[in-house]
Amino acid sequence: MSDHSIYPVEKHFSKDAWVDQDKYLTMYRRSVENPDAFWAEQSEQFLTWNLPWKSISRSDFTLAEANWFIGGKLNVTVNCIDRHLPNRANQTAIIWEGDDPADNSLITYSQLHEHVCRLGNLLRQRGVKKGDRVCIYMPMIPEAAYA
Repeated sequence: MSDHSIYPVEKHFSKDAWVDQDKYLTMYRRSVENPDAFWAEQSEQFLTWNLPWKSISRSDFTLAEANWFIGGKLNVTVNCIDRHLPNRANQTAIIWEGDDPADNSLITYSQLHEHVCRLGNLLRQRGVKKGDRVCIYMPMIPEAAYA
């Protein structure tokens, strides 16, 4: 049997929240009633597109197929790092905690950007080109995020 405790949100957290219960229910209703319009709005608000999408979704559940943002192209480093640098360079981008709670680190967007660029340059120096596949062992260390 599961314990389903509900913990109320403290006022000092909720006063600065982007979404309250009413806004969540409104957004949810829009996402169900008109998913393409809802996700189009969300994608424009929260993503930087290299190539804009031509249509939001196409699905055929009889074939177990679902496609989203058809024709669009994203750059993961732009969306996860670069677009945050102008306003958030010194803010924490990653909170990493090891198995021992004393083993942890806070990585800013600026630090993350520097490490990603260094790894990219290293891969180029090793002859890795666009389209190549690279396998990287990903242990539970903060450097895994840079890779």
